[in-house]
Amino acid sequence: MNFSNKIILITGAARGIGRATAEAFARLGGMVAVHYHTSRTQAEQLVRTLAGKNHRTFGADLTDPAACESLINDVMKHYGRLDVLVNNAGIYDVKPLRDLSYADWQKTWKTTLGANLLGPANLCFLAAKIMMQQSSGHIINISSRGAFRGEPDALPYGASKAGLNQLSQSLAQALAPWNIFVGVVAPGFVRTDMAAELLDGPQGEAIRKQSPLGRVATPEEIAEAVIRLAADGMLYATGCILDVNGASYLRT
Repeated sequence: MNFSNKIILITGAARGIGRATAEAFARLGGMVAVHYHTSRTQAEQLVRTLAGKNHRTFGADLTDPAACESLINDVMKHYGRLDVLVNNAGIYDVKPLRDLSYADWQKTWKTTLGANLLGPANLCFLAAKIMMQQSSGHIINISSRGAFRGEPDALPYGASKAGLNQLSQSLAQALAPWNIFVGVVAPGFVRTDMAAELLDGPQGEAIRKQSPLGRVATPEEIAEAVIRLAADGMLYATGCILDVNGASYLRT
């Protein structure tokens, strides 16, 4: 797998899965556009430590359609092309139904869909237009096992990820004539900074036991799945949803 001279835009790349994915692409020769929303310091620190050269940070609130357009325009101004888009940024808003007012219910749906579905959809559209002109490209969307098993305390999250799966598969069919390939990575629990407190707390052992491996994934394991779907050797996997959940949830 060689990504020399390839331009890779990764959203939410300052921490966790996004950071590990940026590091993996950089090690394989890619030039990484590191997107962040609020974690500017971490993003800038990451760029300084990535292997290779010509990596750069780009800030944007992806719930704003205009900001999505500005992000893609800025990447194109700097690099002149876009070879891989990884839609990693998203939120997990725990809001049990029993605790919500109707106004709260509206708010959590709007916030979650904006971050997890509409933002990625806008970036997919903008990137696809560029990739169609290039007659090449890869789009990898980060989903979740929650799209299949349900999320009883974060209902909009499960729905948003299910929508992202369907969007990805529809795009795979729509964009194939332009040599553009679309895939999905659907992780289970991953040991990121944001999940560390939960995993180190009273619920941690039960979460680890969900997998017969007795642990959760590392960000690097999810990054490896993204890299493989973005590689030219996996072209015929376009439209696939790759489960990376340690057999904690099996579907047919």
